[in-house]
Amino acid sequence: MEKRTDKNGYTIIFAVAMVVVVGSLLAFTASSLKPAITENERIEMQQNILYAFGVNGNEGDGDITFVSKEKVAEAFTTKVSEQLVLESKGGKIVKTMTRQEYLDSSDKAKEPYLIDVKKQQANAKAGESRLLPLFVGTSKTGETLYVAPIRGKGLWDAIWGYVALDSDMIVRGAFFDHAGETPGLGANIKQRYFMDDFEGEHLLTETGAFKGINVAKGNADPKNMDKTDYEVDALAGATITGDGVSAMIKADLKLYLPYFQNLKPSN
Repeated sequence: MEKRTDKNGYTIIFAVAMVVVVGSLLAFTASSLKPAITENERIEMQQNILYAFGVNGNEGDGDITFVSKEKVAEAFTTKVSEQLVLESKGGKIVKTMTRQEYLDSSDKAKEPYLIDVKKQQANAKAGESRLLPLFVGTSKTGETLYVAPIRGKGLWDAIWGYVALDSDMIVRGAFFDHAGETPGLGANIKQRYFMDDFEGEHLLTETGAFKGINVAKGNADPKNMDKTDYEVDALAGATITGDGVSAMIKADLKLYLPYFQNLKPSN
């Protein structure tokens, strides 16, 4: 006599039941963890922005040390004096909003630092307006700095960063991260020695034209003493990741040029 459990119908019913049960458990878990994930993303973004401003626990030549999770909210509020949102279309800035103006302008507005750069890049490619967050604060010496988020493509996946600039678009700090670059090679864009090389590098020529910064293999200045050569030394074995860093600096930071030009008094 054939057992009921040997029938194909039983197998199908069991498989469907398992899919429903496992799917429900996964959905419940994802829903339960969403607030914690969102909060961790908020903290991480604030830590990265503060790092670019130079607000961190770095000592000597050691590893990078972020502001602690317990202190990041207070540090962000204290350090970031202004959050701006620039609206760009066709390579031109058509509007500059304060944080409150931005929050009042959208039905689904989030804090400017939570703006999805990837989505905004897609909007620009589709011919729509792109929102450009910009965070204003001060350096340890009291100089006004501007931190801009950037995003690009590495060898395997997305790369991104936050770059602190002074009013002359000279880099005063940088933080880079990645989604899946090769450990020991492209993943080293997150190493302090690489990020520190960008400090002091110029983005503009003497005439004010945007030049950018190349992560250059065979750079003639491996100790990075020349800050006006528009180059930093490449990471060994990570040419494509380095090219991605160069490309996102040129593509994204150039969009902020009109804003910085307007900071200068007209002759």
